[in-house]
Amino acid sequence: MAAPTDGAGVPCDDFMAFQDALKQMRLIDDKIVYALNTSIPTQSFEGKVDASKECKRLYEELEESYMSREKAIKKCISKVSEDVNKLRVAKMANPDDGDILKTLRKNQTKLRLMQVELNVEEVVKDRSLKIFYERCRNAYRPPSAPVL
Repeated sequence: MAAPTDGAGVPCDDFMAFQDALKQMRLIDDKIVYALNTSIPTQSFEGKVDASKECKRLYEELEESYMSREKAIKKCISKVSEDVNKLRVAKMANPDDGDILKTLRKNQTKLRLMQVELNVEEVVKDRSLKIFYERCRNAYRPPSAPVL
């Protein structure tokens, strides 16, 4: 269920492909309840599975996924920001070129949408960690876990 460890596979040129790649990387968050239900035993099966070990493993998968997605999003934001800056310079050099203006506007919109994805990432992360904490609070406490 682990996501790729780096953001290399996330396309930055096409926003729809960018969103699709993030959606794939967010599968662990989408299936957090299922993962917890299959990994963490109920009270009747407590002796058969090490809940703290399973919670720790799942937490490490979540953290790896968060770092990977944040890195990918920031990489794309940086790339599109560079493109916007280049287009601004080109627009200043040739203010009457409508194609440059059109491309500039398109890239500015893409940049804003990618920046919004950072906020979406925070919401997804908070939701998953809250569910994780509710289920694993007695078995495993991550070193950097906030008190919810």
